[in-house]
Amino acid sequence: MEHKSQLARLGLFDARVPRYTSYPTAPHFNADVGPQTFSSWIEAIPAGSAISLYMHVPFCRRLCWFCACRTQGTQSAEPVQAYSKVLLRELKMLKERLAPGVTLSRLHWGGGTPTLMPAGMIARLAEATFEAVPLAEGAEFSVEIDPCEIDAARLDALAGAGMNRASIGVQDFDPEIQKIIGREQSFEETARAVEMIRARGIASLNADILFGLPRQTPEKISASVQKLLSLAPDRVALYGYAHVPWMARRQNMLPSDELPTPEERLDLFDRAAILFRADGYHAIGIDHFALPADGLAVAQRTGRLRRNFQGYTDDQAEVLVGLGASAISRFPQGYAQNAPATGKYVGAIREGRFSTARGHKLSSEDQLRARIIEALMCDFELKTDELIRTHDVSLAQLSQMLGQCAAEFEDCVEMTPSGLRIPEKGRPLTRLIARHFDAYDLSRAGHSSAI
Repeated sequence: MEHKSQLARLGLFDARVPRYTSYPTAPHFNADVGPQTFSSWIEAIPAGSAISLYMHVPFCRRLCWFCACRTQGTQSAEPVQAYSKVLLRELKMLKERLAPGVTLSRLHWGGGTPTLMPAGMIARLAEATFEAVPLAEGAEFSVEIDPCEIDAARLDALAGAGMNRASIGVQDFDPEIQKIIGREQSFEETARAVEMIRARGIASLNADILFGLPRQTPEKISASVQKLLSLAPDRVALYGYAHVPWMARRQNMLPSDELPTPEERLDLFDRAAILFRADGYHAIGIDHFALPADGLAVAQRTGRLRRNFQGYTDDQAEVLVGLGASAISRFPQGYAQNAPATGKYVGAIREGRFSTARGHKLSSEDQLRARIIEALMCDFELKTDELIRTHDVSLAQLSQMLGQCAAEFEDCVEMTPSGLRIPEKGRPLTRLIARHFDAYDLSRAGHSSAI
């Protein structure tokens, strides 16, 4: 109880902070980065290097009320087919600008619901992708799969195209909660999808589950976690539900007066985390869990854990190219985001130009603060020698920055001979501690609860 009082005093239950999948965060992007800048950054990728590619499919058969992603509903295949043809054009434009020998270390299809695409379309899109940028040896090809929107033919097409990691959304298995959030998906339906995935030799399985949903209790989340554990996913993301109805109007369908309090959210997270750890999963960063042999657990042990727009990753590529409406790219020079509106994205590509609508050019200070925040989010530790070696900063400057942070967060942050670390008791505050190093005005966007 004393620890919870300290967390409250330090702001955990009141603050709204970014998830820090980038720095600066997307609300601070601007129109200074457009199609020409994006194209020049693509052309600057060194020959023979490995990059990552994210492909966004913004369509869903149903629009889940809890979701804040940029998606649109469709009951027919025509919009998806038309969109896939635009993705093929964008891939061709990318190929024309890439230096020789560039390969893919990671490919991820997300959305939306990529598995809305029929089998033939899946095969064509994968083939065109690998013609533009071949898969490197040992590369990972992952796809977000809706258990309610998958069948044998589509899974055969994905497996045939080389998918070796599947990601399924669970959210919660309680029928009452599923009805409230507009995501009715039975355990049996999910188990069948997992069985079909495993039967095709897909060795790696991710799953997402949410805490902080309306009417969610420790008992209910325990039951959902135990059902999920029976499916033996290799990796689990335990995300906190972000209630942002001013950004995602569909969330107004949820009964906001029945959401757990911030203190109750912490209890829900702790209950789920205990169960994952008890089943042999390693805690990864602030909200992931992975079996010891999973790539995330290996990356954590070897100091190679990274953070990007999909969350935690073991991908070491310096470039992540995002294709499709609203997709964000990351380069050493900065970030670039495609037009969020599908119509504007489609119009630009059909006219033969990239749809880059905004982005951010990284300054040397941005790069330093981005690395500080990533290190805190991934390793709960900052090493001054690494930061001095890789960035334009002096020991005196760093010592002042770290000292101010340690003073603000009491014994939830510790100064060490090598720099600074967040001990176990302070880890619920990690995003707040990361915010201490954020130089941008956080009032410009509505962020999610700190827990």
